[in-house]
Amino acid sequence: MPLLEVRRLEASYGDSDVLLGVDLDVDQGEVVAIVGSNGAGKTTLMRAIATLIPSKRGTVKLGGRPMEGASTHEVVASGMVYVPEGRRLFPRLSVRTNLELGAFTPHARPQRDATLRTIFELFPVLKSRAGQMAGTLSGGEQQMCAIGRGLMARPRLLMIDEVSLGLAPVMVSKVYEAIAEIRRLGTTVMLVEQNVRQAFKAADRGYVINHGRVAVSGNSGELMDNPEVRKAYLGL
Repeated sequence: MPLLEVRRLEASYGDSDVLLGVDLDVDQGEVVAIVGSNGAGKTTLMRAIATLIPSKRGTVKLGGRPMEGASTHEVVASGMVYVPEGRRLFPRLSVRTNLELGAFTPHARPQRDATLRTIFELFPVLKSRAGQMAGTLSGGEQQMCAIGRGLMARPRLLMIDEVSLGLAPVMVSKVYEAIAEIRRLGTTVMLVEQNVRQAFKAADRGYVINHGRVAVSGNSGELMDNPEVRKAYLGL
């Protein structure tokens, strides 16, 4: 059984249909990339899976448990955490406080200090700046803090939207090194990435979204070699 199972998912913004029946699976221990052009529906897909926007039709299951109708709190408690595009930190609160706010569920709260130590090992710069206001961090450091805050909930599935958007190349490398370590430590990762080459380099499998549907899917090597993907997204 997949950890995440999405079937025939449809969602809209106002009168605009954005997702037109998406099917995808994410297995335990994988890194799965969601790629596609701007406006293809990638962020809408992530937000619908996380129940941040209502779906019109279809099903989302985490570990076999239906997520439709669940509150955000219930979704996080079930083991699914969404790191949004733009980080959404509390800029006037310290890095440590931002991180600690992620451990609000009954499951995560007793393990808060141990999880915080793990995150400081994963992102040493956050430990050195734990007392600094989050709004004064660089973009890459803020992304690390946002990912760390998501990990504080001790999720089974961590969903990261626009991993490298606005980051310097050196920070992109550091964030992806951390994602590899997060997977090694046992957390499954699904990510949205504008840099298709980087996404496929990091992921086991990928889904290409186009006009609200899955246009093509497969393991990363297959997608890198797919002529249509290479022409449309890799400039080859």
